[in-house]
Amino acid sequence: MSLVMPGLAMAADEVAAPVLNSGDTAWMMTSTALVLFMTIPGLALFYGGMVRSKNILSVMMQCFAITGLISVLWVIYGYSIAFDTTGMEQGVVNFNSFIGGMGKAFLAGITPASLTGPAALFPEAVFVTFQMTFAIITPALIVGAFAERMKFSAMLVFMGIWFTLVYAPIAHMVWSGNGGLLWDWGVLDFAGGTVVHINAGVAGLVACLVLGKRKGFPTTPMAPHNLGYTLMGAAMLWVGWFGFNAGSAAAANGTAGMAMLVTQIATAAAALGWMFAEWVTHGKPSALGIASGVVAGLVAITPAAGTVGPMGALVIGLAAGVVCFFCATTLKRKLGYDDSLDAFGVHGIGGILGAILTGVFAAPSLGGFGTVTDIAAQVWIQCKGVGFTVIYTAIATFIILKVLDAVMGLRINEEEEAVGIDLALHNERGYNL
Repeated sequence: MSLVMPGLAMAADEVAAPVLNSGDTAWMMTSTALVLFMTIPGLALFYGGMVRSKNILSVMMQCFAITGLISVLWVIYGYSIAFDTTGMEQGVVNFNSFIGGMGKAFLAGITPASLTGPAALFPEAVFVTFQMTFAIITPALIVGAFAERMKFSAMLVFMGIWFTLVYAPIAHMVWSGNGGLLWDWGVLDFAGGTVVHINAGVAGLVACLVLGKRKGFPTTPMAPHNLGYTLMGAAMLWVGWFGFNAGSAAAANGTAGMAMLVTQIATAAAALGWMFAEWVTHGKPSALGIASGVVAGLVAITPAAGTVGPMGALVIGLAAGVVCFFCATTLKRKLGYDDSLDAFGVHGIGGILGAILTGVFAAPSLGGFGTVTDIAAQVWIQCKGVGFTVIYTAIATFIILKVLDAVMGLRINEEEEAVGIDLALHNERGYNL
């Protein structure tokens, strides 16, 4: 027996040791590329086609500049603030419930051998890059709200500060695990309804209110100059979102497969929901409308993708298409705010709707795959998560913008706005005279 037991112990140690899973690794690397594809070129084209021709390069350049800026900040301290779990303890609210430490600053300790994931099966370097792409697209979404009127220099400074004080802490509170404030509350956010879309949508609304309306809004026509670009961008977002949602399973497994399925169902339903709502209301369906419906569905299913079933996804998608249509048209006109490309109407409203409905359709009794047994209680938890994010993001964004406006100014002058940002700030044109 004494000769056998050491061998058994050795075998047990070998089984227990974390081993890289090439399938999970390949899927996470693919998902990472898909999510980056959503920003450049997807979002750049989607937004670029919706602005006036004199501002197309400015919007696209903002997407590229944000990609570079956030990538660098993520490496220096962003990943650490979001995912360092030092000092966290489940059920204990302390400083680290709101923000991570600096133990992983400059990606300290991360080597080719570092593994992570649900069962430590793929390289942590891949996880760092995957989460980096989420950190990139979130501030890039805000651009749609203040398009055509913010100075490029102010935009860069704002995005850097906003990422540091808003995005990274919210990501930590929701996704870092036991001890994170919203995690401990039990908020369900599979792929970023709270972290990404409500965060960006609310920040966008505050930004467009602080900057004020574009010159001539709403009486001067400001129609999109190239809806072909917008449709191509929407298609890229649709495809890339499979990495966004299914990749958030952090493994090539059944959860990822179901997330992919419900993402497709909700997006298709929302596209049709927006299209028919517009058709009934305005008499004709539009290409811009169906593209916007696509994005609304993608946004709304994001927090629910890992826990709802196909029928829940169908309801969420239809609701998102119709509700976001009315918020981006009727509500915006009545309230009079100039959300240039409907960042709040689609991402803010879609994110809020999806987050709340996650609490309903994650229940197994309604075809979900979550652990929700008391729907009313979970909906209340989801509402608390939404409310906290809205209030925190709105206040922090407002303060950041007002300070920057006082220090360096936020808005281009009237002459620059008339000429267009492409020529006024970048000395380039995105069109031929």
